[in-house]
Amino acid sequence: MALGLTAGVYADSKPVQVEPEDVVEGKEKESSPPDDLEDEVDDQKKRHLNAVFIGHVDAGKSTIGGQILFLSGQVDDRTIQKYEKEAKEKSRESWYMAYIMDTNEEERAKGKTVEVGRAHFETETTRFTILDAPGHKSYVPNMISGASQADIGVLVISARKGEFETGYERGGQTREHVQLAKTLGVTKLLVVVNKMDEPTVKWSKERFDEIESKMITFLKSSGYNVKKNVQFLPISGLMGTNMKTRMGRSVCPWWDGPCLFEALDAIEVPTRDPKGPFRMPIIDKFKDMGTVVMGKVESGSIREGDNLMIMPNKVQVKVLAIFCDEDKVRRAGPGENLRVRVSGIEEEDILAGFVLCSVAKPIPAVSEFDAHLQILELLDNGNFCAGYKAVLHIHAVVEECEIVELIQQIDPKTRKPMKKKPLFVKKGALVVCRVQVNNMICIEKFSDFAQLGRFTLRTEGKTVAVGKVTNLHAATDGV
Repeated sequence: MALGLTAGVYADSKPVQVEPEDVVEGKEKESSPPDDLEDEVDDQKKRHLNAVFIGHVDAGKSTIGGQILFLSGQVDDRTIQKYEKEAKEKSRESWYMAYIMDTNEEERAKGKTVEVGRAHFETETTRFTILDAPGHKSYVPNMISGASQADIGVLVISARKGEFETGYERGGQTREHVQLAKTLGVTKLLVVVNKMDEPTVKWSKERFDEIESKMITFLKSSGYNVKKNVQFLPISGLMGTNMKTRMGRSVCPWWDGPCLFEALDAIEVPTRDPKGPFRMPIIDKFKDMGTVVMGKVESGSIREGDNLMIMPNKVQVKVLAIFCDEDKVRRAGPGENLRVRVSGIEEEDILAGFVLCSVAKPIPAVSEFDAHLQILELLDNGNFCAGYKAVLHIHAVVEECEIVELIQQIDPKTRKPMKKKPLFVKKGALVVCRVQVNNMICIEKFSDFAQLGRFTLRTEGKTVAVGKVTNLHAATDGV
């Protein structure tokens, strides 16, 4: 079964509309790559996209992921029959497709995804990595680790009577996941209305329209450009209806739009710069004939034999081997999920959130930075002021931090700074502040590199603020 399992858990967060400009990849030119780079970057003709599946618990994310793998030929009939039997024995007949994505016993016993499942499939034009994110609020940190690696989001909503409402109401994970995805840089969203075949729905256009109109209002308030970047479509994940092929009028007479595979294929995302400075945040590391680091290339290209650097500890390493999905490749470009075997560093000297980067232009490492912050929610309607402590999540970094100074408050209507320096602010405020972390972390200014400059702050299981990095202090960006 072609299922590369979980990337593990590295983050924690929940935001709203810090709508930064679209991703601006590193603008500087790296020391020029070899002339033959274009011919060999992965030797891949198809583009590669990470699609994170998000949404409220029980909306059907894992079932849809499993069905995609089955329909694209990644899982054979015999495996499906085995899972059907296993699910039946647990009196959970409708869960068998989810077993393809939910592989550990805890997930199967509870029917809840815990870690971020990974799998791969291809359409005519695109190679996809599915990131099956947990929907339960206890596992929001894991959902963030999935969304922070994603290029596009697939928001799964259950059409079943009562289930959409539970997920959509305040406290439901539908809202939280939308806001998180937006803040983590997932600008393109496919909203999949699942369980349309369910007896309380029966492919009802009225139900689909009701969900669409409510979600459009909320998506707009979360900063999404709905006309340009959001698409809705109805499916049945359990039955596979309207997924790989369009459904007939006999099933759903009112739908004449695309099926899921077509919609995924048609999504356009900003192109990345293969010649930019190399940046690969490390999400995991392990020993395998040396030290292996895992991550997604956010900028630049990598090839066997390259001399690179791991920041913030400034250790120079040599690239011994590169693996893309399960294949060994000589080169790889931006957007790829890689495992890279390096020499020159021990596995125990690397932490999640470290960054593999170019020697000529390493990523800055700082312990203090300024940021534009939007306050979403404060515990017990408290105040946000200097001395406030929270957990910072930025790409694969998870660090305790403290707000050391409120520099200025921004008027939400005019977006201009207010004259009076604030002592504290409340929920809903926009503020420029200075943030200090305990350890050196690798980040970029949002204006230079959006994907490595947007973050969330969480306290006691809630996302209290989202923001973007505007200025770096005590940078150590030289060797």
